[in-house]
Amino acid sequence: AAGGASWALLLHNEGLECDVFFSHSWTEGSFEFVKKVLHSWPWGAKAAYVCFLSNPQNLDISALVESPSQSPFAKALDAAKFMVAIPNAKCSIYTR
Repeated sequence: AAGGASWALLLHNEGLECDVFFSHSWTEGSFEFVKKVLHSWPWGAKAAYVCFLSNPQNLDISALVESPSQSPFAKALDAAKFMVAIPNAKCSIYTR
């Protein structure tokens, strides 16, 4: 990402308040993921945290997760009104 920002921050450089935290297993394809996100989107929710869109994927993010309770994942999960686990056709997200 340009300047080390994630895709989400490139679109909204001030960030957005997280309504939905989506968890997934990384084994689904993007079309399957989007289809299931759209199908399970909670009514009234406006913004979501998805790690592969919210974290800069081409950078070393070890400093971001050094303190788990202060990581982007923990902050988004704490702020979210909803937490949705996205299943996929390849494996259970609970066995990854």
